[in-house]
Amino acid sequence: MGTPDFACPGLTALLAAPEFELVGIFTQTDKPVGRKQILTPPPIKELAQKNNLPIFQPLKIKTEIDTIKDLRPDLIIVIAYGKIIPPEILAIPTYGCINVHASLLPKYRGASCLNAPILNGDNETGVTIMQMDAGLDTGPILRKAKIKLEGNESLTDVHDRLSNLGAEFLVPTITDFIQGKIKPLVQDEKEASYIKILKKEDGKIDWSKSATEIERLIRAYNPWPGSYAIADTSGTIIKILTVDHQVIKVNIYQIGQIFLSNKLLAVQCGQDALTILKLQLAGGRASTAAEFSRGHQDFIGRVLQ
Repeated sequence: MGTPDFACPGLTALLAAPEFELVGIFTQTDKPVGRKQILTPPPIKELAQKNNLPIFQPLKIKTEIDTIKDLRPDLIIVIAYGKIIPPEILAIPTYGCINVHASLLPKYRGASCLNAPILNGDNETGVTIMQMDAGLDTGPILRKAKIKLEGNESLTDVHDRLSNLGAEFLVPTITDFIQGKIKPLVQDEKEASYIKILKKEDGKIDWSKSATEIERLIRAYNPWPGSYAIADTSGTIIKILTVDHQVIKVNIYQIGQIFLSNKLLAVQCGQDALTILKLQLAGGRASTAAEFSRGHQDFIGRVLQ
């Protein structure tokens, strides 16, 4: 059970393991994508089709209890499926259900676990392979694997590294678990934290925060939900795509004000300032800050809300 690109390396690893027979792939329904809203299958469906696997795309997973029973699975693997698995389904497989979660549980339970370590400036993150129970990422831990964070990673960097890391450990973890070589470790609830589901409005930048906090937010939210600001009273929306990792030790402008620093576009934050590298006006194309400033000299001095 999986849906986005994040789940594809895990499915690929299972396909390459001769000891496993994949009896069904459950994924979310095809969704309209892009400005033209073209109906597009999820990445897992495309991978499953290439490998001639049975595909199921229920609107609600709880309607598929009998279907799953008919498949008689020994084990269900869940990687970023995007739906809550009800207890009736968790109880069907002989060995239960296993989830590959993109955080070091019990830290960062929930759907936005990839963004959180960037947003919070953590020096490490990782994946946890766990048994599933009725709670949200609360089941016993089978294995953890860590990566170090240097403090300049994009969301795409973390996504790709953890997706491949989970896939690397998935097959040996399943094998060891079934053979009784792993003793599941109950999570310590005292160390648990939860991450809310991100919404588009979460990407609106609060310029009163420090430049360091905003720089992390821009990395953590690119490409989704994206980071944006509103140009003073005009209401023009500006997407801030990338900024320089190094903050500018300047605190003389109005909070949110655009200014030039060494001929580069910058914005004053609550503490220090940020150099903008790439941005995009709503409805326009992405451009470098240098290109933007040549065509929009009137933006120098304006205040971003």
